[in-house]
Amino acid sequence: MTHLNAPQRNFLLKALPAEDFSRLLPHLEQVSLLVGDALYESGDRQHYVYFPVSAVISLHYLLENGGSSEIAGVGNEGMLGVALIMGGNSTSSRAVVQASGAAYRLSATILLEEFERSGALQRLLLRYTQALLTQMSQTAVCNRHHSVEQQLCRWLLLTLDRLSTNELKITQELISNMLGVRREGVTVAAGNLQRKGYISYRRGHITVVDRCGLEDDVCECYDVVKREFARLLPSTP
Repeated sequence: MTHLNAPQRNFLLKALPAEDFSRLLPHLEQVSLLVGDALYESGDRQHYVYFPVSAVISLHYLLENGGSSEIAGVGNEGMLGVALIMGGNSTSSRAVVQASGAAYRLSATILLEEFERSGALQRLLLRYTQALLTQMSQTAVCNRHHSVEQQLCRWLLLTLDRLSTNELKITQELISNMLGVRREGVTVAAGNLQRKGYISYRRGHITVVDRCGLEDDVCECYDVVKREFARLLPSTP
């Protein structure tokens, strides 16, 4: 295990008291996640939860016509699998790896045993769930009321917050699926951001050159999500 992929690189695990963390540590299994890996399908029973350390996971809702849209992202600030602690064993969304990297997998049985102790882990995960719900609701508002360019700024900033690099390996087609908009709209929005000098784009790669520029142009949705995570989970980046 390298320092860069240590369990404490996940901010939920890092926030646990030493005694609680030591109970979980023997059961945490490091796994490598690759772009496109599907960790859950809609309706699947969830046998594991995932604590990303360098990977980023995207939650998608799939429509009957084959369309999809991202409803939330999960990185080193959180955990994939909150349906388990809310009393359900599955969700209507699909979980797909957006950025390759490492995560720690924990069996649902162990998580629920620890959660039912009504200790630090329970309080931490309930606060995280509230922050995640804020992210989901704000994504819905943003997709309805803000321009594709503003949505792209929000998505880029939230993704950058979960990565240790300013370069994203992703195509415009995948971004259009994330935002639930036409690819042509993403092409225009990315072109505008590149002309402003905020990003550099080549096929399959986006490099953020001027993060402050993105922050100036983004809608308020980004700050709403960041403030809620900071309020509920002060240890997150």
